[in-house]
Amino acid sequence: MSIDVRHLSFDYGTTPVLKDLNFSLKPGRFHALLGPNGAGKSTLFGLLTRLLAIQRGELLFEGESMARFPARAMRRIGVVFQQNALDLDLTVRQNLLYHAALHGLSRKEARTRGDRELERFGLLERANEPVRLLNGGHRRRVEIARALLHHPSLLLLDEATVGLDVASRKALNEHVRALCREESLTVLWATHLIEEVRRDDQVLILHQGQLLANGTGQAICEETGSRDLSETFHVLTGAG
Repeated sequence: MSIDVRHLSFDYGTTPVLKDLNFSLKPGRFHALLGPNGAGKSTLFGLLTRLLAIQRGELLFEGESMARFPARAMRRIGVVFQQNALDLDLTVRQNLLYHAALHGLSRKEARTRGDRELERFGLLERANEPVRLLNGGHRRRVEIARALLHHPSLLLLDEATVGLDVASRKALNEHVRALCREESLTVLWATHLIEEVRRDDQVLILHQGQLLANGTGQAICEETGSRDLSETFHVLTGAG
């Protein structure tokens, strides 16, 4: 699924948060949206998921304007927000079935799809356990499994590894990359952690609402004359 962002700007009151963003997401690729806290990543996700209304600019999904065909676009998007959105008192499977019902899936189809996703994430044997018994990494896997139930073409993850230990962050990152390879899923992975980004990723560097770089990590490093993405990020943003 291709996404084109054209001249996208957004203000909170009189404060500009996003400033004339222009970029495209390529089908079946892992895209890293790298920026410090407060860069505007969550606002961008709010616009992509229609939680926020577009003020200026345009979002195109497969060449179609989201403003003209919002329902069609949203059916093709899966999202995992920074804050955990699971019901801790429901079982893993109940959380998935509830989400599937919102997307109009039959209970039988929802069960089949849900079990398939849980098996892929190594959680099928815990399907009947309350979510509150899972650790943070496993809860995130359930959220991703839930986001994939309706077979989206685009998966958005906003700081999905916040609060996880290093091993869980790495495992989750690898799982999502595998989805790109195996399912041709288009992914936008927002993070402030440079270690989650690779030099061959498509990288978008967002700082104070402005897109400072857009290209492969390797190309961006070469353009700035930097040794690695950490140095590149420091050069572009002045951040440590």
